[in-house]
Amino acid sequence: MNRRLYFLFPTPLQVRSVVSELKGAGIDVEGIHAVARQGIRLDGLPVATPQQRRDVARRLERWLWRANLAVFALALVLLLAFVAGGHPQWAWAPLLLMLATFVAGERFSTQVPNTHLDEFVEGMAHDEVLLMVDVPKRRVAEIEAMVHRRHPEATVGGVGWAVGALGI
Repeated sequence: MNRRLYFLFPTPLQVRSVVSELKGAGIDVEGIHAVARQGIRLDGLPVATPQQRRDVARRLERWLWRANLAVFALALVLLLAFVAGGHPQWAWAPLLLMLATFVAGERFSTQVPNTHLDEFVEGMAHDEVLLMVDVPKRRVAEIEAMVHRRHPEATVGGVGWAVGALGI
């Protein structure tokens, strides 16, 4: 799973310069996505897909979180049913399931970054251009430093996750 870096720029011209530099640094154009409010021309820039503009990743995160909570609750009900029904020897199965959902939820909430598009709505409303760049985890600091060093006008907006296979 790649990490998605978010940068806000005052103008599309600055974004074009950064895109060129990112390509020179070995970032595939398929991992670069520009988003702006309606009416801002993004000619010559790799424009985000409709899925990326709708922030499908945020909806997927919410769905997975709710599914995790539902499985935990179901396991809790099973645990209570086994204990109340006189079958405490089966209590280990729902306990293991509860532990697994707890660990999965904890790891996801603490280990996976979660920056989303709605954090940049105000900037884009002021005609700024959001550039999303998908990079391997090991290159996050390098690319952030490169953009910040060469383009101090850029606002570094954070890091999220991206799954290229899903188009998000």
